Amino acid sequence: MTADDTSRAITKHGAEPPKSKEEVAVAEHDTLKYHLLGPSLTKAGQDSVNQQKVSEIIYNASKGSKFFNHEEVRDKNLTQKIEKILGRKRQLERIDLASDLRRADEYIAELELSRDLSQTVVHVDCDAFYAAVEELDRPELKHVPMAVGKGVLTTCNYHARKFGCRSGMAGFVAMKLCPHLVCLPLNFEKYTAKAKEVREVLSEYDARFQSASMDEAYLNITQYCEAHDMSPDDAVSQLRNQVFEKAKITVSAGIAPNARIAKICSNRNKPNGQFRVASDRATILAFMRDLPTRKVNGVGRVFERELDAIGVKTCGDTYAQRAYLSKLFGEKAFQFLMQVYLGLGHTSVRPAEEYERKSVGTESTFREMSGAEELRAKLRWIAEELEKDLARTQHKGRTLVLKIKLHTYEVLTRQVVPPKAVSAADDLYTYALPMFQKLERERSGMRLRLMGLRCTHLVSTKKEDVDFFGLKCPLSSTNNNNNSSTLNRTETDENGHEWEVWPEDEFEAAAREERQEEVSQLEQLSQEYDEQRSSQIDQSATRSQKKASEEADRRLRRERETDIPAYPKKEYRGPDTSKPTPTPGGAEKEKEQIWHCPICSRPQIASDRGFNEHVDFCLSRQTIKEAVDEAPVDDENRNDGDGSNGKIVQKTGTWFGTTSTASTGRGKAKARGKRKHEARGEEGRAKRPFFSPAS
Repeated sequence: MTADDTSRAITKHGAEPPKSKEEVAVAEHDTLKYHLLGPSLTKAGQDSVNQQKVSEIIYNASKGSKFFNHEEVRDKNLTQKIEKILGRKRQLERIDLASDLRRADEYIAELELSRDLSQTVVHVDCDAFYAAVEELDRPELKHVPMAVGKGVLTTCNYHARKFGCRSGMAGFVAMKLCPHLVCLPLNFEKYTAKAKEVREVLSEYDARFQSASMDEAYLNITQYCEAHDMSPDDAVSQLRNQVFEKAKITVSAGIAPNARIAKICSNRNKPNGQFRVASDRATILAFMRDLPTRKVNGVGRVFERELDAIGVKTCGDTYAQRAYLSKLFGEKAFQFLMQVYLGLGHTSVRPAEEYERKSVGTESTFREMSGAEELRAKLRWIAEELEKDLARTQHKGRTLVLKIKLHTYEVLTRQVVPPKAVSAADDLYTYALPMFQKLERERSGMRLRLMGLRCTHLVSTKKEDVDFFGLKCPLSSTNNNNNSSTLNRTETDENGHEWEVWPEDEFEAAAREERQEEVSQLEQLSQEYDEQRSSQIDQSATRSQKKASEEADRRLRRERETDIPAYPKKEYRGPDTSKPTPTPGGAEKEKEQIWHCPICSRPQIASDRGFNEHVDFCLSRQTIKEAVDEAPVDDENRNDGDGSNGKIVQKTGTWFGTTSTASTGRGKAKARGKRKHEARGEEGRAKRPFFSPAS
């Protein structure tokens, strides 16, 4: 079953809402399961996975946790929102929407005029990047399920994906899906070095390529193909081979007239493959018509459910609902979905640092923390980390935002506008602390799992280059698209260049934020699971210690009642021979821990108190031993107390101050000796002096 089939099977919320309470409960149960599948459901290598089974495992593994309760509340809120959307749609169906339909058609016509099929954009994506880098150092992991990341998986190889494991999944859940999964810790220094090798190859094809993340990038290879007289397919195949030769890892690529379709195509023939959508309008429309909405970058789980509720499951379905979209989801959502339907997107590519940043921030998740000093130390550390990020991006912030997440997963934010733009750690901490103190007063005894700081309304600190006459030097562009109609989709940067602006940017940013939020919550779920597991282990250890203590007390009471150590009777059947003596039930005794007496060398059950009592007993026998050693005894009468002749020489001795005879003390030994002889077989006939030291 594919991920798309799972969406339809699990998500049962069509245009007609459930009638009964039971149907409502079942629908909520199923939508929550689908929600818990995580943000990376569309990852490559998942096609053969039974996602319903995976959702059941995740559901049962996380049920009862704070994370589960939080997600359950979010799912119910989303269900209520969808009910309002459906109610609004039913109202719209009863009125005339001819004007809205006409406006939608006019917008679609304008978009068609802006279609540019002259560019060739490539999206390059490394295959299971972190895992592939680790496999270079440990080749044996190439053939077993392996993942990188402990609390939350950051990536996993394709063997692990066959079991349903994927990035953005809690580690303990992945272990339930694949018990023999090998998880390695992150090593960003290693990954950064390998990413640099890949980028060196990419720069040969487009010096102004755009890094989307450490392991993926966009390139415009139009000029490269023209300069080298190569087809896009041949150029990309050559690029992939060069990456493998240099970095020893494989990459997959998507080739298309724009960045949106190229991103979708790169996931088609993974791993180590490429896929191209031809620069033809009919081909593009056919490709997008049957594409599930979730496959589009910018459509997350929430938006997918909202669209599915009104009957939009594929990109082609949006056309029939075009009159309702702006009324139900807003103007920007309408524009975004129409561009998706037509298969339009960015055709220009530029370095990521040239895009205008909206904010710079950093946040940290951690185990539940409540101490005032600890929390202030964490706030100070985050301020120092934000200072580094602001210095790296060359910005200051006019607005400072504090974000915290309680142990209940409730998120609170506060913001302040300092009298000046800030970037130094001291200033960031100084202005963040009063906001934090106010939250402490509002939420007495609050316990946190996340804390973050973010600067918005940024001011650039970058020094611009000037020429000889003191004028600003504009940046050169190698991939400008001068033929494309802007249709009010351009912005002018500080250097006077116009760049394409698409509504998709906002939706993609929202989808990224949704994924980051999910990963953060999954990290906290893993922490919660580890804490619960540690508590269970501690309780188990406490019970074991209590049981051992009770057993020791029982033995002590038994020893005190009998005035002798409570050992098995075989320990008191006379002296041992130089060879080990087998006893009935020996297999069971071997499982017990054994200590050997330093006096008589006989094995004793491991017990501090009991062993000390036995050693005292052996030491007190020395008077008897000395008396027996001084007496003249013939060889015939020197048999062990359990010998076949059973003859014991009567000698008077003192035992704990009581006068007795050796024959009296050995009366029972003779009877016991028979049983011991029977158990020992022929070895029982071995002779040695009575009370002689063990060899």
